[in-house]
Amino acid sequence: MSLIKSLKEIELIRESSKIVSEVLKYLKSFISDGVKTSELDRLAEEFIISKNAYPAFKGYKVKRNKFPASLCISINEEVVHGIPSDSRILRNGDIVSIDVGVRKDGYYGDGAYTFEVGEVNEKKKRLLKITEESLYKGISKAVEGNTVNDISCAIQNYVEGSGFGVVRELVGHGIGKNLHEEPAIPNFYSSANTTRLKSGMVLAIEPMVNYGSFSVITKNDGWTVVTGDGEPSAHFEHTICVTISKPEILTI
Repeated sequence: MSLIKSLKEIELIRESSKIVSEVLKYLKSFISDGVKTSELDRLAEEFIISKNAYPAFKGYKVKRNKFPASLCISINEEVVHGIPSDSRILRNGDIVSIDVGVRKDGYYGDGAYTFEVGEVNEKKKRLLKITEESLYKGISKAVEGNTVNDISCAIQNYVEGSGFGVVRELVGHGIGKNLHEEPAIPNFYSSANTTRLKSGMVLAIEPMVNYGSFSVITKNDGWTVVTGDGEPSAHFEHTICVTISKPEILTI
């Protein structure tokens, strides 16, 4: 599978990515105290299907474990892959990451945004600000001639320089005909991240940032990843296309 997408493929990814962006904008007005995460999941699934597309996460399989929902909804100390349910309810002061994947016409888009629920304390506000800013620091390095490590280091340096922890166990990825493709896009330096970026690569860049330590634990459901110290975590993600000059954000 080629890491370089054709213009036609990029247009197809752009269409799926546009729906991802629309879902996140649509859900924003529903983020409030007392809302069941299962209701957000239902709204998103109906919206995606109305666009003649399919929720990419629903039924996504890791070994024998299938993800049961259309959205990953992760609250406070949940880093990623939180499972929506009737019992998981948003409360004033929470932060909630919503991760959306869409498949349309055989191509994928992927994006995430962490929302504030009602009145959020300054600690959480700063975590969200730094995490979102780190995403754009990483995106700015996604130009032809740079390496994956240029993206990774831009994110890590900004996050750790701000006093937060960058998750190591989970990374960004290439995207196209498959939801997860090469190359892996870590949010931290690795001597193995020598892949040279070329125009036409399409990447999902997604810093996951913890208020405290970078350590995480996966819960018994096999999906939900939480911070090891119980501190809050934030997650922002865009699908982007590498170009010769300025990267193009497709989930916008």
